[in-house]
Amino acid sequence: MICSALILSAAVSGCAAGNMNNVSAVQQTSSSYEHTLSNPDADERTQKIYDYVCDSFGTYMLSCQQESTWKTSPDYEMDIIEKYTGKLPAMRGLDFMNGDFKGVVERAKAWDEKGGLVTICWHTGINGKGYTESLEDVPDFDKLLTEGTPEYEKMIANWDKAAAALTELRDAGVTVFWRPFHEFDGGWFWWGKKGGQNFIKLWQMMYDRYTNKFGLNNLIWVLGYSGDVKDGWYPGDEYCDIVGSDNYDNSTNKKAWGKLTAMDTGKPMAFHECGNVPPVSQFETDGDLWSWFMIWHTEFIEKQDKDNLKAVYNSDKVITLDELPKELFE
Repeated sequence: MICSALILSAAVSGCAAGNMNNVSAVQQTSSSYEHTLSNPDADERTQKIYDYVCDSFGTYMLSCQQESTWKTSPDYEMDIIEKYTGKLPAMRGLDFMNGDFKGVVERAKAWDEKGGLVTICWHTGINGKGYTESLEDVPDFDKLLTEGTPEYEKMIANWDKAAAALTELRDAGVTVFWRPFHEFDGGWFWWGKKGGQNFIKLWQMMYDRYTNKFGLNNLIWVLGYSGDVKDGWYPGDEYCDIVGSDNYDNSTNKKAWGKLTAMDTGKPMAFHECGNVPPVSQFETDGDLWSWFMIWHTEFIEKQDKDNLKAVYNSDKVITLDELPKELFE
């Protein structure tokens, strides 16, 4: 797609044209890039990918699909998309749920080798496991946020398992759109049950640990609100890179777009979970071309209107796997 090449050109415009034949975009210093990540030590590939997303925001949407791992194949959702559209999504969504660190790392590396982008979320209890625990655990934030308590140490031990997996991806050169503690303002997951101030402290604690202790310079931090986008939950510009919202009401999530825009963060905005993707023309009419849309797994992709899905994936406004610039992965 011509648009992808143009966006990449804009993203690396800080380099003198005469140097581009001899110096790859990955080797540039971060000062060559127009858009600043929250982590000043972000690696060059991650910075380049972030610039690409920033420069495409509002004009093109990346296609994204969340995977499942319990159907006939880990590529179950991808196979459905390819069958009905002839395309594959630009970004693959994965989940560390139930401690699937090894499997996520393997599939993330494989998708990266295909020339695709990777986003990872995490359904986890305070000390581990999966979806059930993420909903049913009841946090004592006074203890969880106090270094040295048994509650803190157990939670951190769980975090460090994910950090080890993300470190492996860093060492393999894989940039990750990292979306922890998603739908926090909804209040149904443990990390959102005790209000915005406790959540902000929790988010900042993970950000600091992952960035400064583990040196996870391959992360683009995605702050994932629910559809409500409530006030009082924003951890600060220096702690995230992309803001977004989940919504399953079959709309383009226009209401959330308005609320996120009003926050005036200056960051790209993502529709990082939806049940049904509307026609592209509806996004254009509503004026909310997100950085990406991500259809949820299993029954959500199964129930898509197949004609609309094909039209979306073949729209000039939607970037698919084959249309991502290869230079992003060099």
